[in-house]
Amino acid sequence: MGWVDQQGQPKSGTAPLSFQSALALTSCDALSGDFRNALPVAASVDLIYNFTLVHGDVQSNRAEPGDRPSIWWVWGPAQAINAGDGLHALGRTTMMRLAQNDVPADRVLRAVRSLDQACLSLCEGQYIDLQFQDQMLVSIADYLDMIRRKAGALASCAAESAALATGASDEDCVRFTEMGRSMGMAWQIARDIDDLWGEHGDGMTPSNVLNKKKSLPLVHTLETAPVSAKRELGAIYMKRVLDPEDIAKMIEILD
Repeated sequence: MGWVDQQGQPKSGTAPLSFQSALALTSCDALSGDFRNALPVAASVDLIYNFTLVHGDVQSNRAEPGDRPSIWWVWGPAQAINAGDGLHALGRTTMMRLAQNDVPADRVLRAVRSLDQACLSLCEGQYIDLQFQDQMLVSIADYLDMIRRKAGALASCAAESAALATGASDEDCVRFTEMGRSMGMAWQIARDIDDLWGEHGDGMTPSNVLNKKKSLPLVHTLETAPVSAKRELGAIYMKRVLDPEDIAKMIEILD
């Protein structure tokens, strides 16, 4: 979880956003006035999110995704895959702890089912995202479908499971499910924009550009920009391997 370094020594650093966990706690507080019933939900979705990050680092060859090296870079891809699988299992068993908060068994099962469905959608979204790397043109509609699965699913689960934990009506659970999905998609779009132009934006994360990841600014440009801009971007993306120098040129075109 980033609390210790590779030698097992305590390590401080910038706290991650933990968006999905915050959404679970906020949803629970909004419905019941007490966030504590959703603590198992918050822990569960955070473990699942970290499972996706560990596997994602392997898939994209990211050596240092943040302020420390990735698991696969230190211990190898096999151990990273094993650690990610372990985080997934921990996420499921943690969701079951809702029963310790006196949440009825049928609602605990619904929350676990929501988590499993979210994980399946995440895998579908990741498949589509990886497939996009080999495509020059991706429509905005296809991009939105991808992030609905990859980013919207877990946020949807967080909000729905929090609602289930409060004893909310089925109608409210459905409303929070849809709200969570929309919030997750908006969160991903905001990250796409922030990578380029935000406070810490450096013209996109180099690994995402070099891996030909399709962010919303790029997809929007390829769909709506003048032909000349599309040709310039196409010339860059048709290269078998992108050079770091290509990043600056891409940002210039997107700007």
